[in-house]
Parts: sequence; structure tokens; C-alpha cells
Amino acid sequence: MRTAEDDSFIEAVLATSEGKVHEVPAGKPLWRAQLGSCTCRSIDVEVPLSPKRMKPPPEWVLDGRAPEGRINPKGIPFLYAATHMRTAIGEVRPSLGDLVSVAELRTTRGVRLINCTTDEGRIRTIIYFKEPGAEEKGLAVWRDIDRAFSRPVTASDDRADYAATQFIAEVFRRHGFDGIAYRSSFGPGHNIALFDLDAADVAADPELVEVTDLCLKYSRRS
Repeated sequence: MRTAEDDSFIEAVLATSEGKVHEVPAGKPLWRAQLGSCTCRSIDVEVPLSPKRMKPPPEWVLDGRAPEGRINPKGIPFLYAATHMRTAIGEVRPSLGDLVSVAELRTTRGVRLINCTTDEGRIRTIIYFKEPGAEEKGLAVWRDIDRAFSRPVTASDDRADYAATQFIAEVFRRHGFDGIAYRSSFGPGHNIALFDLDAADVAADPELVEVTDLCLKYSRRS
């Protein structure tokens, strides 16, 4: 059940979304990656997954078997992609030596995205010692949204942690947006989540890549 606080948050998000709307034309390239490959038995070599395997299967829409993710609720598949190939590969969390199938997608029509990133680079937490003004409140809302979408997801995450981002995504979907652009922690550009699986399609045969290096970066927290 939605609360008055939820309604207030939605109003603040929509009221401050001007300038964050991005119109993407048909034919825009995107990238999608999936862990794994297929074995070509006739020549006994690994080959990429088929173009059909590079998108959520259509039957997931009919039988509600789609697993939930950061943006999509359980049973409703969305199409996750990225604006850079390296980012798409990083987002599937490969290990050293893993084989990853990668496909270039193209948008099949114009899509209207909401850009959930901020321009501050590293996301930071701000402590207020007095009530901020309306403009700063709006910026704070978008900082929180940016932080929520860009936080890396792991297999051990509690799926309840997705409730906030799924809620925000549903607000945008109900207000006519075709998808969301959000920051990636694994490469340049943006992640893209399209609400309509047919808004982009595989444009060429997928290719197979092997992960040959992983770069570890860290910072001290104390």
C-alpha cells in the first residue's frame, strides 16, 4: 500500500525530472552480454550463444517465469543492456577465464529514457545541518536514486533490496517512459533497462570473448 510519504517522493521525482529525459532514436546501438557459450558438436569448439538466447525468452512474458532483478519485478522481464561493450561484459560479473557471449543490439524504434545519473561523479553522502531549499532537495532525491541504481548487485543480495529500485522504475514506466539509463560500476557509459523486450533487437551474430584480465581497485574506508 502506498503511503503519503511515497506520494510525496513520486511528486518530487517527477517535478525535478526535467532535463533528465533522453530521446533515443531507432537504430541506436546497445550491447548485451551473457555468461556462457554453446558447444558446436560437429567441430567440437565453443561458439557464442544464439541470437535468440541473447534476449529474455518470449515465454517468460506468458508464464511469469522471469527472475526478478534490480529494475524488474519477478515474472515481468525487462531488457538489460549497456551503451559500451566493456560495460555489458563487466555487468555479468565474469571470473578470469570465463567465456562470455556478447551481442550488439539496435533499438527498433525511438525510445524515451529517464537518465537516473547525477553529474557529481563519485556519489557522496551529504549531511544537512539545516533544512535544504527546494532545489537542493531535488538534487538530494536524484543523488539517492543514482546511488540506488549504481550499487553493484551480487548473487548474495537479498531480493527485498530491489524493492526501492523496482518501485522507482514502475513510477517511470507508468508515466510513459520506455526505460531507464543508470550508472555502471563496471565500465563507461550507462546501463540501459528497456521495459519493452521488443524495443531493441539483436543486430548481428553474437561473438564470444574470453575474460583474460580482471583489474582490482580499492580504497580505504577508515
